[in-house]
Amino acid sequence: MSNDAELLRPELVFFDVEAKDAFELFDVLEDKLTGLGYLKDTWKAAISERERNYPTGLACPTGQIAIPHTDPSNLNKPYIAIVKPRGTVRFQPMGGDGDPVDAKLVINLGIMRDGGQVEMLQKLMGIFMDNDKSADVFEQNTADGMVGAFRKYLA
Repeated sequence: MSNDAELLRPELVFFDVEAKDAFELFDVLEDKLTGLGYLKDTWKAAISERERNYPTGLACPTGQIAIPHTDPSNLNKPYIAIVKPRGTVRFQPMGGDGDPVDAKLVINLGIMRDGGQVEMLQKLMGIFMDNDKSADVFEQNTADGMVGAFRKYLA
């Protein structure tokens, strides 16, 4: 799929999830995404290992986020899942140095296209380094609104 924004779907937006850290969140996502047919049974171990070795928390000027992902070999089909937790979810900072990141928004990339993960990370950074765009995304409280906001800025 050349337009990765099409991977954003209301069924993949989850609000009010409770998880204290990345690994509890992966438990929740595994349940939800496996039930929808997106994940292979290797996904949880693979994303957890990647998160331990290459943390994905980002303290952006407009709010703290995390962008966990894993290799396409752990997916049945491509997706982008968005989690707006009830509180925050603790991730270690990207690059491994600095304070933990208490993410208010988690974007789980399940992109299967070569180079797609890096390209999407760059596009997401463009959103979260922009005050107006990120404020719009953070303010969304419906699945359709969240998908619409991301699609608008990823187009």
